[in-house]
Amino acid sequence: MSRPAGRAGVISLLVPLVHDLYFAGIVAGVAEAAYDHEMRLMLTPTLHEHAREMSLLERLTHVPSDGAVLVLPEASNDELERALSNDRPFVVVDPLVPLGDRIPCVFVANTAGAEQATRHLAALGHRRIGAITGPPGWVATEERRVGYLAALEAAGIDLDPQLVTASDFELGPGAVAAGRLLDLPEPPTAIFGFNDAIAIGVMRAARERGLGVPEDLSVVGFDDVAFATLVSPALTTVRQPLAEMGRAGVSLLLRLGAGGESLHVELPTRLVLRESTAPPRPA
Repeated sequence: MSRPAGRAGVISLLVPLVHDLYFAGIVAGVAEAAYDHEMRLMLTPTLHEHAREMSLLERLTHVPSDGAVLVLPEASNDELERALSNDRPFVVVDPLVPLGDRIPCVFVANTAGAEQATRHLAALGHRRIGAITGPPGWVATEERRVGYLAALEAAGIDLDPQLVTASDFELGPGAVAAGRLLDLPEPPTAIFGFNDAIAIGVMRAARERGLGVPEDLSVVGFDDVAFATLVSPALTTVRQPLAEMGRAGVSLLLRLGAGGESLHVELPTRLVLRESTAPPRPA
């Protein structure tokens, strides 16, 4: 596919980290789409630093580019609204905070995915289903929390607030959070980690306590990054279409550059069953 005349042939990609498997999947999708449109990719890590991100976003107005794809930006909704006045279109992929209707973005069905994960655990017979969320206020955290709670209600399971705790979306903090749940007088028989890193942390904490997965504890994650199949047992998780998120971001960006309307694009998620879940031990 050749690019239309008048375009610079360059897409800027602002991403927190390049080596992280989650972001790498999105970057791969952006790169594939750029290649398909005969465009070059200008990749810049933001390192999760708000000031760095805002500086880079400002610089986009001074470089030849057809626009930018911003992955999990630290910028607030108000800051992104102000950036719309620049002459460089942009698309947010995986927004950190809720965005206004005017800001084009690509996101996934977080609530539906979390509901699938929790419903799966309830269908196996688990009644004490713990949840380790991400940071409060993040779109992924709050939407997945909604799905978790909806599935509990649908299964007739009363929420025990002790079974819900927060963590960063990282393995180490996930293990610490899991320890808080597993050391309760009545620990959960299953834990839903709101991303795969947290879920792997849960498996580590269980192993440290002599618990088998899934014999003593079922574990579900969210993302389906590469290491979900490398751990033992392989992780049951909710698959996000990471590469497709990147491709959709580029597609939306080019439609904006051609005068298309600002859109919010939602992509589906689905539960992938592996070896880390099973019915609870008989009482």
